[in-house]
Amino acid sequence: MIKEVRVLKGAPCGATWHAAEEMKGLPVEEALTRFGLEVQFVCSADPAAWDPLWGKSPVHMAADVHSAVLKAALKK
Repeated sequence: MIKEVRVLKGAPCGATWHAAEEMKGLPVEEALTRFGLEVQFVCSADPAAWDPLWGKSPVHMAADVHSAVLKAALKK
């Protein structure tokens, strides 16, 4: 169960802090999936702007980055 998420660095749009608040009380497995989704819901990047290097929109890339960081933090 996630009790607290401390944001040390976050997205300029504020999506990181919003998503962190939404993780409180969730089981770890659910949080690993939901964190990226919550970031996408708030992210202000243009979802139609595809990055040619990643092959994803900035919104999808933001979700992947946030999910990976949460996963790494939970391993510590």
